Amino acid sequence: MLKYLMKKRIIFSNQSMQEILPCLQKQLEGKEILTFEVLNPDFAQGYAGYKIEIEEKEYLYRSYKTWVDLAELLKCKMLTPKESVYPLVTLRFQKLALDSFHIEKPKIKEEKYGRYSTFFQIYKMEEPAFLYYYMQALDNVKITEKTHVLNLGINRGDEFQVIKNKLNTKKYENMKLLGIDYSKTAISYAKQRFPETNVSLYAHDINKLKELDLENFDLLISIGTLQSPDINFKVFLMDLVQNYLSKKAAIILGFPNSRWTGGELIYGAKAPNYAMSEMSLLYNDVIFAKKYLQQHKFRVTLTGKYYVFLTATKIM
Repeated sequence: MLKYLMKKRIIFSNQSMQEILPCLQKQLEGKEILTFEVLNPDFAQGYAGYKIEIEEKEYLYRSYKTWVDLAELLKCKMLTPKESVYPLVTLRFQKLALDSFHIEKPKIKEEKYGRYSTFFQIYKMEEPAFLYYYMQALDNVKITEKTHVLNLGINRGDEFQVIKNKLNTKKYENMKLLGIDYSKTAISYAKQRFPETNVSLYAHDINKLKELDLENFDLLISIGTLQSPDINFKVFLMDLVQNYLSKKAAIILGFPNSRWTGGELIYGAKAPNYAMSEMSLLYNDVIFAKKYLQQHKFRVTLTGKYYVFLTATKIM
């Protein structure tokens, strides 16, 4: 049997994931929390599906990471496991609330990502799979050698905070940082956060950069902003490279391959008119950027997971 019930217990021992997945999908119908029991990952090790026999009963080993991944695919979060009868552990999947900022329609368009929005409650730098690759990108562009940084879509300034934390005080104070965002409330917050004279922040439509009469920069950063439906990505990127970067400039672009919902970062880009994750638009933009920058003598790398980080440095 796929599962057996004992006082309403759902127990998986040696069932395959192909059996478990549809079973949990069905069990989740009409429930907020689903409880089931599996082999305690602490009692074995190996790759998912490794067979192990305990007290003459066969089990398939799976790590907690496997179960967390499954919870994410089911649009759930995994609650703290509980001890069960040896050698089992009780897992609980809780459905995520659908409070994503993606579906919000603010009264003031410019404030969709403002200080009082759901988006403003997101701290990307507290997600290891984001912070790790962003810091790696900063190392790749040799942030310690940069002097003039532009961040488009800066919001409250998290990317600048990482740079500030990463550099020594003297190096940071000698660096000019300029951030632009459409949201006035986000920029107002960022100004309180960065009162330093070497940081300039503007509430402005980045489609109208020419109005600001900007200098050239040796590092451009933009995370999840250039894919906005209000921006013609390909034309805008070409304009940035041709008119706003110095000869030795570097670029860090972050392309979202995820959605924020119910307090969780869920893997996979979401395209209009698709119920599932569909990444054609993401790949189209990433590959265009990579090829275009390579044509302009940039060395380009692609890293990341929930966000694809494109890092480009000049080939001298």
